Amino acid sequence: MLFTGTRSNSAVESAFAIASGLAADGGLFVPQNFPAISADEFRTMTAMDYCRRAQIVLEKYLTDYSPEEIKYCVEGAYKGTFDNDIPAPLADIGGNRRMLELWHGPTCAFKDLALQLLPYLLTVALKKLNTGKQAVILVATSGDTGKAALAGFSGVKDTRIVVFYPRDGVSDMQKLQMTTQTGNNVAVCAIAGNFDDAQNGVKAIFTDQAIKEFLHGRNMEFSSANSINFGRLVPQIVYYVSAYCDLLKDGSLQAGEQFNVVVPTGNFGNILAAVYAKQMGVPIKKFICASNKNNVLTDFIRTGIYDRNREFYTTESPSMDILISSNLERMLLLLADGDCEQVAKLMADLKNSGRYQISGAMLEKLQQEFYGSCCDDASGRQAIREIFKERGYLCDTHTAVALAAGEDYRKNTGDDTLQVIASTASAYKFAPAVLQALTDGELPADDFAKLELLSKLTGTAIPAPLADLQGAEVLHKECVAKEDMAEFIRRNLE
Repeated sequence: MLFTGTRSNSAVESAFAIASGLAADGGLFVPQNFPAISADEFRTMTAMDYCRRAQIVLEKYLTDYSPEEIKYCVEGAYKGTFDNDIPAPLADIGGNRRMLELWHGPTCAFKDLALQLLPYLLTVALKKLNTGKQAVILVATSGDTGKAALAGFSGVKDTRIVVFYPRDGVSDMQKLQMTTQTGNNVAVCAIAGNFDDAQNGVKAIFTDQAIKEFLHGRNMEFSSANSINFGRLVPQIVYYVSAYCDLLKDGSLQAGEQFNVVVPTGNFGNILAAVYAKQMGVPIKKFICASNKNNVLTDFIRTGIYDRNREFYTTESPSMDILISSNLERMLLLLADGDCEQVAKLMADLKNSGRYQISGAMLEKLQQEFYGSCCDDASGRQAIREIFKERGYLCDTHTAVALAAGEDYRKNTGDDTLQVIASTASAYKFAPAVLQALTDGELPADDFAKLELLSKLTGTAIPAPLADLQGAEVLHKECVAKEDMAEFIRRNLE
């Protein structure tokens, strides 16, 4: 298995792609082809645990890793790290819907599924490449990636990690998770801007020649823990494969029977992983792309025009407050049948004018596979209220957007195919908004009192990783202008 860039055809092995994070021309690494999982393999995998399923999927992509290396990575990431050693359980919430719960890890968000594994994949890759360099993990986060990456890389030998987050664009609990992170190889900084500012800054730094020379002089090189890194994306493919296996195992589906996936979407990585799972043989019928008020993806799916020149909204689902969806570039390559020159032109249009338009043929292919839906905070709160009232099920603000999108799709199409909804975070990470959906009473001012109130109202337990934050010392207090991100990196690496 070799990997090429979305904007060029040069081929590399997976270790190089994972260690580099981003292709030299700014493109993203993608597999040259998609390995298949046969019906017999799926049948065999139904009896396996999550670790074994993950090993099978990873072995098909990371062919320059030995089976022993992959087993070491997978077991190190997933054993003893997630609730009940089941990283991605399915919950039946009625209405021919299953909730794929991706928040049972150490930071209570779906990013744990990838970012517990990535440090293992990266350190093995660095050994294979034998560069002798220290990896500097550069991260832009809209909330969950930052903490999950910090938790995964803290204390990892031969790595440094620098995380940027929008000062006013994450929840108070997400901010506390990041700013209390310990570790002598970590640095966290707020920026006076939104997530797109942080992401654009990180991308520019990756290709900045002066910074590259600065790193070279210190025997360092950049890598990424964002989903632009294929090492972040491949673990996400696993949980869609695993979900299908579980649906076969419990009799919800027969072999080959289709289901729909509903994914709350910002940077497009989580839903793209489902697309890649389908390429491998998972019988997904429709990808329902759920957006909040920042509905750039909904408009794109409906019109074929991607336009980030619009008002940016700060919402109650902050991890989706994004106007530049980086992983969409990988989807464009699929829609363009591998024409990297066409993708490069579209990305240049986005950089130069803030918009691009795909061809009619590409749009037709997109709409055959995707349905786009969006909702505002009020509709999200209604979804939280309804699912708790009807089923006693507690969900967060991002999952609520997906619930609303799933119902919108069902009403507008009449398609009653079983829906697997990606539940991306614990409700406790966004307790103020969830409480406002469930009660009209006055909320306490203290964040941890809000957690206690949510627990009392719903009869659910506060996740230990969040409860343990109470009294933790804030260690990272700096905020910089977006123009000063590179200087912050220099100071910290010096």
